[in-house]
Amino acid sequence: MSARAIITADETAVFVRELDRPYPLIVKGEGVWLHDANGHRYLDAVSGGAMVTSLGHGAVPSILDAARRQAEEVSFIYNVHATSPAQEKLAREITELAPEGFTRAHFVSGGTEANELGLRMARSYHVEHGDADRHLVVSPAQAYHGASIATFGLTGRAGLQSPYQPYIQQQPHIPPSTWSFDPTGEGALRALDEVLEGVGPGNVAAFLAEPVSAASLPGYSPPDAFWRGLEERRQKHGFLVWFDEVVTGLGRTGSWFAADQAPIKVDIITTAKGLGAGFAPVGAMLVHEDVYQAVAQGSRSFEPGHTWDGAPLSCAVGSAVIDRLKREGLVDAVRVRGPWLRTELARALEDFEIVGEVRGRGFLLGVSYVDPADGTSFLDPDLRVASRIDVEALERLLLVYSTQPTADGFAGDQTLLAPAFIASDLELEQMVERLAATVGVIEAQVKQELATVHSAQTV
Repeated sequence: MSARAIITADETAVFVRELDRPYPLIVKGEGVWLHDANGHRYLDAVSGGAMVTSLGHGAVPSILDAARRQAEEVSFIYNVHATSPAQEKLAREITELAPEGFTRAHFVSGGTEANELGLRMARSYHVEHGDADRHLVVSPAQAYHGASIATFGLTGRAGLQSPYQPYIQQQPHIPPSTWSFDPTGEGALRALDEVLEGVGPGNVAAFLAEPVSAASLPGYSPPDAFWRGLEERRQKHGFLVWFDEVVTGLGRTGSWFAADQAPIKVDIITTAKGLGAGFAPVGAMLVHEDVYQAVAQGSRSFEPGHTWDGAPLSCAVGSAVIDRLKREGLVDAVRVRGPWLRTELARALEDFEIVGEVRGRGFLLGVSYVDPADGTSFLDPDLRVASRIDVEALERLLLVYSTQPTADGFAGDQTLLAPAFIASDLELEQMVERLAATVGVIEAQVKQELATVHSAQTV
C-alpha cells in the first residue's frame, strides 16, 4: 500500500494548531472509519477527534434530507428579528429530554458560545434579583470550558491560559476529587468552603462543573458525596449550579444528560458537540424554569448576541440528530454497552505498569499514565508520553486524543476514548486492541529511558 497521505505545517496555507504535528489528509468517512487520500483507513476512537460525531461519519440520509429541506425553505434568519419552526421544534424536543424543570433553550454555534452564554445567564439571574454583587464562578481547576477569553477564566489551568492572562478575568477554583488527591470528595468540599469564606459567599454567582470530564481529565467524575455536599452549600449560600455538558449532553454517558445521574439539582446546562453530531455547528444553553422566571418577572430582556444563534438550518439538523438517537435507541445502547467497554479496556491495560487508572462512564473513557517506579507519580513531562501515545496510535491507524496537563498540578499524561455510538462490538474491540498495543510500545520505550537516567545518576 502507498504511504499515508500526511500534511505538515510547511506544506499548507492553513494555520494549523500544532506546527510540529503531522496531519492525515482525510477525504472520506464511513461509520468509525476515516480514509486518507492514499486509501489508508483510520479507526476513529474519539468521534472525529473532538467527541462530536456520535452518529459516526458519512451519510445519514435522514439528517441530510432534513438539512436539504430546511435549506430549500430558509437557511438563516437572525433570531433578534424572528423565530422559525425549526428552532421552535428543537427547543421543545431538547427541553423534554432535559432534567425535570428545564423549560427554555437558547441555541448557539458551539460549546464555547454556550458557556459564554451560561456565564452571562448566571450573572443576569442574580442581577435580576437585585443581587448585583454576585459575579464569581467557582469550578474545579482541572477543566476545559472553551477557548474564548471569558471561558479561559473558567478553568484553573495556567498552561491553557498562557500567554493570555492579561486579558482573562480569573475565577476561583478548587482541586478535583481524583483518586490520587481526594477520592472521597471531602477535600474538595473543604476547599470550596475556604473559597466561599475567602471571596464571600454573597459574591458567588454559580458553581460550574463537568459532570463527567472530557479533554482535561478524561472520564473523571466527582464522588456522589461531593455533589451532596455541594447541594447543601448551594441551599445555604444561594449560588446556582451549572453543568457543562458540551461533551456529555445527548447521550454520551448513557443518559440524555449526565445531570440525570447526579444527586443534585442543576439550574443551567450547556451542551453542543453531540447535538449537531458533526453535521452542523449547534449548541444550546438550557435553563430551569426558576432561572427563566428571574428574567420573565424582571427586565424581560436577555441579550446573547451571536449571529448564528438559533439558525433554522442548524436547528433542523439538531432535531434530525435527536430523532436518529431515539429511533435507534442509541442512548440506551451506550448505557448498556458502556460498562462492557470500560471492562474490556481495563482488562487490556491491566498488566501495564505505566497505566494508573481506567475510568469513565458510557462512551466517555479515560486512561491515566503514571511513573512505573511507584505507580502513582506523574511522569516527567519531558518524556512527552501523551504526544507519543497519539503518534504511535496514528502509526497503527488509530485516532485517539491524549493530553499532558502536568503543569497544572492535578493530572499527568492521559488518553481519552469517546467512540461513536454506532460502533460495533468488533470495532470497539479493535480500538481497545490497538490502544493496548500502542501503550505497550510506549511503556517499553519509557521504562528503558527511565532506566538509562537512573543508571547515569548512580554512576
